[in-house]
Amino acid sequence: MSGTRQKKMISRETYLQKLRRLKDQNIIKVVTGIRRSGKSTLLESFKSELIKSGVAKKNIVFLNFEERENLHLTEWTTLYDEIIKTVSSDKKHYIFLDEVQLVNDFEKLVNGLFRKKNIDLYVTGSNAYLLSSELATLLTGRYIAINIQPYSFSEYALAYSKEKNTDRLFRQYINASSFPEAVTLAQSDENLVNDYLQSIYDTVIIKDIAERYKLRNLHNLHRVISFVFDSVGSYVSPTNIAVALNKNSKKTISHNTISKYLDFLTNSYIIYPAPRYDIKGKELLTTNQKYYLVDLGLKNITTTNKYDADLGRKLENIVFFELLRRGGKVYAGKNNDKEIDFVVQKPNNEREYYQVAFTVTDEKTYEREISAFKNIKDNYPKYLLTLDFDNTSIEGIQKINVVDWLLKIAK
Repeated sequence: MSGTRQKKMISRETYLQKLRRLKDQNIIKVVTGIRRSGKSTLLESFKSELIKSGVAKKNIVFLNFEERENLHLTEWTTLYDEIIKTVSSDKKHYIFLDEVQLVNDFEKLVNGLFRKKNIDLYVTGSNAYLLSSELATLLTGRYIAINIQPYSFSEYALAYSKEKNTDRLFRQYINASSFPEAVTLAQSDENLVNDYLQSIYDTVIIKDIAERYKLRNLHNLHRVISFVFDSVGSYVSPTNIAVALNKNSKKTISHNTISKYLDFLTNSYIIYPAPRYDIKGKELLTTNQKYYLVDLGLKNITTTNKYDADLGRKLENIVFFELLRRGGKVYAGKNNDKEIDFVVQKPNNEREYYQVAFTVTDEKTYEREISAFKNIKDNYPKYLLTLDFDNTSIEGIQKINVVDWLLKIAK
């Protein structure tokens, strides 16, 4: 891979902006995302900003519960008492609890600290269990979740700042891992990257899934994972996965089991669902959805992935996560008998439509992509994202080069 190892830390500006806006608001800041996606580093960066802005170090408590020296603090009452001892009544205190789900009865801890008027509370977790029914019920309307993923392309470009050819860099990005540490490793010794990815994968599968849900048959779980990783951007359902996996196999797996596995994988943030949305009927469809992989590098360790293979689906995967970062709910769209890659429901009730194609220089491909937009009756923006070099507007549809779009700072 090109570029020299960079010493500088990449600022996760998208997420830092959210934390800055939420600072001192009477709400719990919950940072979620897959392991090693940069949650701890994000909080460390924000802590540094607080200190630079004049907050005294003694008014900041930062605890990571994966660190050995904090193991004695995993009983919530002990930890609560320790924290409260350091909190004086007159000053605002900033409490950062990293991987808080490792604390017993962490919901009670979070709720207790939140009730203190002079505490601004930030917590992270690597599993959606953090926002499971208990905590969500306890804290209804009192927390905001910030979901963090590995590097976007604009962050990746900062890591490879010496590479000025962004198209060449994008070809690298579409085939590589964008976990922060994997990017750093790739710049010094590319051979270490797959070992690093394997360790993340194993930790997520063993700790966040197998141990948490007391699974014994890991073989079937791995089969489902391989199938989903291979089917990125395709419509799948527990039933059609079961049909595919049970064909020519002595050991069958039920669609109910597959449905549970898909929930486990989603809860550990290794895959993200894009539910199907009927544009004409204005309703979510319960059959079939698409799944996208949090880091394309993980394909390299679990499937027979080939460099520069299946680029259209990989491109779609990248666009899906960029749309999530830019805010809103992202759905796979259905418009009569046509498919729209993405329908984005923005927080302000606006909507956007996206088609993604590697290239539409071929007339047939171009017609297929454009025709999906034609019967949409509303006037919301429609985008066609490709790797072609022309940025044009055709019949109200904006055709944009995807690299330009990824590097443009979202408004």
